[in-house]
Amino acid sequence: MSTHPSRSAGREGFRRLLRAEWTKFRTVRGWGVTMSLATLVTVLIGLLSASGSHTSCSSGPVEVACPPPLTGPGGEAVDDKFYFVHRPLSGDGGITVRLTSMTGQIRKPDVTPGRRNVVPGLVPWAKAGVMIKESVRQGSAYAAVMMTGEHGVRMQHNFTHDVAGRPGGVSRQSPRWLRLTRSGDTLTGYESADGTNWTQTGIAPLAGLPQTVQIGMFATSPGDLTITQGDLGGSVAAARFTEATGEFDQVKLDGNVSGPWRDDDIGVTIAPDGTKHHPGRAGRSDGTFSITGVGDVAPAIEGPTPEHPLSGALIGLILVIVVAVMFITAEYRHGLIRTTLLACPPRDRMLAAKALVLGSITFAAALPATTITFTVGGRILRDNGNAVLPVSPLTQVRIIVGVAALFALAAVLSLALGALLRRGVAAVVTAVTVIVVPHVLAVTSILPDSAAQWLLRVTPAAGFAAQQSIPQYAHVLGHYAPIAGFYPLPPWAGLTVLAGYTALAFCLAALRLSRRDA
Repeated sequence: MSTHPSRSAGREGFRRLLRAEWTKFRTVRGWGVTMSLATLVTVLIGLLSASGSHTSCSSGPVEVACPPPLTGPGGEAVDDKFYFVHRPLSGDGGITVRLTSMTGQIRKPDVTPGRRNVVPGLVPWAKAGVMIKESVRQGSAYAAVMMTGEHGVRMQHNFTHDVAGRPGGVSRQSPRWLRLTRSGDTLTGYESADGTNWTQTGIAPLAGLPQTVQIGMFATSPGDLTITQGDLGGSVAAARFTEATGEFDQVKLDGNVSGPWRDDDIGVTIAPDGTKHHPGRAGRSDGTFSITGVGDVAPAIEGPTPEHPLSGALIGLILVIVVAVMFITAEYRHGLIRTTLLACPPRDRMLAAKALVLGSITFAAALPATTITFTVGGRILRDNGNAVLPVSPLTQVRIIVGVAALFALAAVLSLALGALLRRGVAAVVTAVTVIVVPHVLAVTSILPDSAAQWLLRVTPAAGFAAQQSIPQYAHVLGHYAPIAGFYPLPPWAGLTVLAGYTALAFCLAALRLSRRDA
């Protein structure tokens, strides 16, 4: 089968265009130097930022390095703090209970200085229910069926997994029955309004469960999160003490359950003087259990994140924008664009060749810079005592490649703006204004959270979502705002928005180039 001559000639002609544009780039020393400087600045500022970040934790009168974050079965950072009343279960079995009441307390800002202002109430993700857990070790595998403060019945397992059951609340007039069973490595949750008719809530596969696990009832309550508007914009988040109490009766255990009931305040903080800080508690009387817990069983989202050293990428990106604009506007300024267009009559092909060469060079320069900054900077952060939140190797690769792609797309967008405006200063200012400025406004204490999130949805700055490492969890109440490191779009969705603007600018530039002389 032969190749069509015109197609072969077209491919060869485009290859010549690519070689010509590559030759232009490497023969202009200033462009290569500036691109190298962008790489160097990204690395140096990132490592300096990591070197200047120190954290220590107190141990009595002594400051010590903070311990690494607690991790769950999947390697993610987790909170695992609750009050657990349990017994050992060997092999298959289950637990059925009736939850007759769920109450709590929330500390509010003090009205009178020095007097604690504690009011009755439950936060939305307060929890009380039944649990099967690998062991009482924090971070170990588990599954639980629970009643929550405002989200009805849920089944959760291994911190990150959450399945909704029936909505509604619980009271002595309208109790809720909860059941959790084990069959090998499979745990199944059920709920009922009358203890007779049961509805399956969810299934949790917990591979590798030991023969003997802990089965019982628990309660916990995360802090009451309040977000207030800052004086100069932005927002401030604060969490105050809360606790939740679940009242259980008609407790039934199935299977080979041994030993007496045991109470464990999992994860309670011990003060230097040996006292417990905000302890939980439990009481039993005539088959009724009252369990009060403080804390949460959920992913941890607060703390230093591994992308912190990539702060230097912003300055490096500005230098890349300058190079990208000059790659096209220099030809207009010196009148060389006419020669280029005479050598390549299809003008859109010339622009495509420039974009491909520039995008490839930028990506190739940014990839090692982001790799070094992310890996070495992260090591420096940890060596300085920072309890950096862990992320999976796949997430690390996604961040490194994603930020390099951000650089490449921003370069091509800047090139297209240069072809549209044909003036270097105007194109650089425009590119910085639409790519960099929205990000700066969104992540600093200038704009309200809603405005900051809007900017990072509808402007090319959405591409910065590529560097977010910790996801948002629907079952974790958090300060999900740009100022706290959370972007309104997922990483690849943010890059898609930037790519859309790049494609639009490229098409407009190609249209103008085809309709108007250089």
